[in-house]
Amino acid sequence: MAKYPTEPLKCWNKAKELRNKFYENFDKAHEKGGLRVMGSAWAFDAVPLGLGKDVFWVTGEPYGASCAFDKPLSAEFLAATENYGFARDLCAYMRNYWGSIITNKYAFGGDFPKADFAYTQHICCSHAKWYQNACELEGGDVPLYAIDVGAGPYTPFAPKMYEHRVKYVADQLLDSIEWMEKVTGRTYNDELFIEAAWNDVRSTHTWAKICMLNRTIPAPLDEKSIYSLYVFGTLQKSNADFADFYEKDLLPEVQDRVERGIAAVENEQARVMSDTQPPWGFLSIYRYLEKWGVVSIGSLYTFGLEGMWLYDKDKNDFVPRMLPDEKPQSREDACMMLADWHLSKPEYQHYYSPEYKTQMMDAIARNWKLDGIILHYNRGCEGLSVGIAENRLGLLERGHKVLTYEGNMGDEREFDLASVQNRFDIFLESLGLEKPKE
Repeated sequence: MAKYPTEPLKCWNKAKELRNKFYENFDKAHEKGGLRVMGSAWAFDAVPLGLGKDVFWVTGEPYGASCAFDKPLSAEFLAATENYGFARDLCAYMRNYWGSIITNKYAFGGDFPKADFAYTQHICCSHAKWYQNACELEGGDVPLYAIDVGAGPYTPFAPKMYEHRVKYVADQLLDSIEWMEKVTGRTYNDELFIEAAWNDVRSTHTWAKICMLNRTIPAPLDEKSIYSLYVFGTLQKSNADFADFYEKDLLPEVQDRVERGIAAVENEQARVMSDTQPPWGFLSIYRYLEKWGVVSIGSLYTFGLEGMWLYDKDKNDFVPRMLPDEKPQSREDACMMLADWHLSKPEYQHYYSPEYKTQMMDAIARNWKLDGIILHYNRGCEGLSVGIAENRLGLLERGHKVLTYEGNMGDEREFDLASVQNRFDIFLESLGLEKPKE
């Protein structure tokens, strides 16, 4: 029975158009005399944009997720990767991406578009090796540059306490600009870079503000819809169209939904969150939750992969990190701003200790008024799943009700829908909910 009014997002079609245009631009870049760049969704994607307005990206993680959503296509890509000799227990996104190159099939039609160079970052054990192999699979003549963000002493959520680390990353960004000029033969434009860097901080700040609105009861957004919206930060944080979409379209509409009491799930009775990537081929599990009157308000992953936050330890709360006081005025300033900004990324923190992830999930669970937490024992991502059993214990110790299920974000062979739904049934009944009638 409906408790709240609901309606579709008005900006949904625009979101689809922007996403389709992004992948088409990468495909058609050479027809326009432009450059193609491949790299991680976590890369400092503003930096290559100083090479010109005709630089177009593809980022491996959202591309791998798109492949996984198309189960027959993903099966072909995964088989090709394994037949080539890569191990099945590697990152599932990475295997889908490599399989797309090996079969020479672009997930959005036609041949796979060869990149002019790869520009990535390295914190997960897969990232730099991902693109080293991708460059070799594309013929061995694709240059690669990787920014290290994982070395050295680290203090989570306290960038002003480790200026040396900010400079360490910023210096790599500066060095990479000289490298890009050499491998492309282009002259770098600092003004284009500064504008792109500002779009980066603008989009990641605005996304955090959007996620804050899901503290409202009823929640204006559900996690399945959030996956289609957070993706712009993973595609290209520095894209002006994406930053404008967040700021001028999505944020005002979600604010309006809050003011009018528009719910994502009209029969919202309980609220949960997840932790990391979902099984992309089985997003129906979120619609299954909705039948019970359960809304998943998001996750540490959707909030913190490309949203920028500060963690208030005294209050055990997250707040969106405020924008810098002004735009940078030079190449050096822009590199320092980006390094400082991104080193406070929530999803970086728990590479150093599972306790940081537990703290962050506890803060979200309390401040977004949740009834339970769902952890995906995700075999497809070693980086974001490391320490997950410790997270379960830590959250239980803090008084939360926790459900775990096993799966794989990008390989459907490691997900059992009936088994997972059965685990959901038991967990949701423990929250005092009644199983819906068929």
